[in-house]
Amino acid sequence: MRPNFARNLIVYHEKGRYGGWPANSGIWSWGDEILVGFTRGYHKEKIGHTIDPDRPREGIFARSLDGGENWSVEYGNRIRLPQPDPDSSSSTEDAGEVSGLTEPMDFSHPDFALTARLIDNHVGPSYIFHSRDRGRNWEGPFRLPEMGTKGIAARTDYLIDGRRSLHMFLTAAKSDGYEGRPFCARTTDGGVTWEKLSWIGPEPPGYSIMPSSVRLSPKVIVVVVRRKENSEWGRVGWLTSYISKDNGHSWSFLGNPTEYMGTNPPALIKLEDGRLCLNYGARVEPYRICARLSSDQGKSWGDEIVLRDDGASGDLGYCRSVQRPDGKVVTIYYYNDPVTGPERYIGATIWNPGG
Repeated sequence: MRPNFARNLIVYHEKGRYGGWPANSGIWSWGDEILVGFTRGYHKEKIGHTIDPDRPREGIFARSLDGGENWSVEYGNRIRLPQPDPDSSSSTEDAGEVSGLTEPMDFSHPDFALTARLIDNHVGPSYIFHSRDRGRNWEGPFRLPEMGTKGIAARTDYLIDGRRSLHMFLTAAKSDGYEGRPFCARTTDGGVTWEKLSWIGPEPPGYSIMPSSVRLSPKVIVVVVRRKENSEWGRVGWLTSYISKDNGHSWSFLGNPTEYMGTNPPALIKLEDGRLCLNYGARVEPYRICARLSSDQGKSWGDEIVLRDDGASGDLGYCRSVQRPDGKVVTIYYYNDPVTGPERYIGATIWNPGG
């Protein structure tokens, strides 16, 4: 199924460079102004992610002032994570011993943005940064506490509840120390302290990671997570959803919005008409960027909407989406295709979800 309106654009593409993983960094919008974060590294041909592991990478941002039609990359606007101590046997010891936040954030500030990041080992440590000028300047890093877990792999997904109150959805190491299990955390003092409210679903044999959330009412939250298990056919990946009816204190299984589509995280938003919109990348042929819509708060989902299926490899996806004031959806992802060449780039599709 194809949307009745879709246009593909390039947000960032640079020869010899790798652009990846918007889902890790986050997306924010203020009317027609959209900011998206992503990772910039160096391209290297190899199996899997074609990013050079031996050269530096950085978190940067791209901004649009016209609803995603045109983009400028803010190369001077970087997120810098602490680096592990090379002389330490601990993968979670950071240079400089970065501390937690001491001055509370104001989540009600009209230009507020928050991003959560991890040291790249799937069990943390993790950090937060925040901005009061729409992501032009960032304060941080501030260490995110482990909240009784064996390590947190933080990506950016949160729901603001008030000036000092916020729900954040994170992934922790499982009881065996491996990746991973999602949970809901909360702060009520502007991020100075955090508590783990609940696990989202049972601990899986494989992994359940990278939650994406929407609030349906003061008490009801829906979350979609990325699942992977080993089977007789190899690694099997799909998306699973859960619902909380007590503001994140407990969760019930809701359903599987997708079946086998490789392993790729969800991007869930609530449209202005109340429907839920789910975007994801499919790492099985044809390699594609997709959407599904739900009119019953995530109990069931419509047919897969293919935004594009010209991908040259399965190293794609990690979507993030926002809805523009005119009702169109802007979906951001990383991608490569036969025309642009081997480098992964940050792409955008502007499409109409109908009504």
